Amino acid sequence: MTGNTSADNVVALILAGGRGSRLSPLTDTRPKPAVPLAGCYRLIDVALSNLAHSGLRNVWIVEQYRPGLLNRHLAGGRPWDLDGTRHGLRLMPPAQRDDDEEDGFSQGNGHALYQQLDALREHGTDTVIVLSADHLYQLDLRPVLAQHRDRGSDLTVITTQIAEDASRYGVVRADSDGVITDYSYKPDEPATDIVATEVFIYQVDALADAIDELLDGPDDDGSDLGDYGETIVPHLVDKGRVHEYRMDGYWRDLGTIDAYFQAHMELITGEGVDLDRPDWPLLTNITTCAPARIDATADVTESLICPGARVAGEVTHSLIGPGVTVERGATVNRSVLLGDITVPAGAHLESVVADHDVHIPATRIGQTKPGPGNITVLVNEDSTDQGDALTP
Repeated sequence: MTGNTSADNVVALILAGGRGSRLSPLTDTRPKPAVPLAGCYRLIDVALSNLAHSGLRNVWIVEQYRPGLLNRHLAGGRPWDLDGTRHGLRLMPPAQRDDDEEDGFSQGNGHALYQQLDALREHGTDTVIVLSADHLYQLDLRPVLAQHRDRGSDLTVITTQIAEDASRYGVVRADSDGVITDYSYKPDEPATDIVATEVFIYQVDALADAIDELLDGPDDDGSDLGDYGETIVPHLVDKGRVHEYRMDGYWRDLGTIDAYFQAHMELITGEGVDLDRPDWPLLTNITTCAPARIDATADVTESLICPGARVAGEVTHSLIGPGVTVERGATVNRSVLLGDITVPAGAHLESVVADHDVHIPATRIGQTKPGPGNITVLVNEDSTDQGDALTP
């Protein structure tokens, strides 16, 4: 392993360019990293907050799909103190290379890493942290980087143990010293319940060598690299020095509607992360709202009520986002109302995710005990990515 892992030569690369089709229809008019979280935040705030609290100042965001709303939210990195002159937030839009036949657009996250190699080298980067923007967790990356350096790793995979079906993830097997001996991407029959959290720390030289070995000659534009879980990571496990760093505590992939809904239910019960943890708060681009108003006719039980909301009806085990009004005579149960919504008298919502500016009829919507894939999602089909209640 060459170089060191001081903050100056470590770059965090957040991959924020995918369409997020598994979160459709919430991603039909916005990029996945800009999807609201817990009413007051966006998904990308999780990665940005973990990096900022870990003291990492060089943060690059790889963009592609509908970046306008996301860029307005990012505000040049200011909400996370990443708006420095020499170090800070850098936006990486699609850019065509000489060998690029795709007009600069990546054909998967492995291809996206290939496209950033020149910029990483020009920056003098020794170590790159690669993160997705659709997971909920709290992680101090300083001890991870220290382990990466001390063990001379080409790649460190941050892992966690899960109780759910591991076949949706990259499944890891490691020996007693933490050396990864096998990495299987979305296997039909997972060998373990230890999975990659989609946070990876690469040595740039090792990453570049792996990509060079995977390319089919000098004219290969890298578009066949696909998902790095299918190509780059297994190659490094076979050829390089790859270790795991086991992460304890809460972690959830928010990339599907079911997982997104479940994460909000866990936040409501207190089983999720502590969003206002004194030493590790979730940071965001704050929009000023009036205090929430709970009327005398309201009946609110085990719920999260955001600033700017008004409740006069019945709310149980739900998230009421900014700008939401629940009228007297309306009932909201186990639902996630993201913002700018009126729930009229006579409406009864059960297990509903309602996007910004949705019209709610005065009727019953949703199932009391929906199975997987049956959460009711309401969106405004006329909306664009021009903004919503979270955008200053």
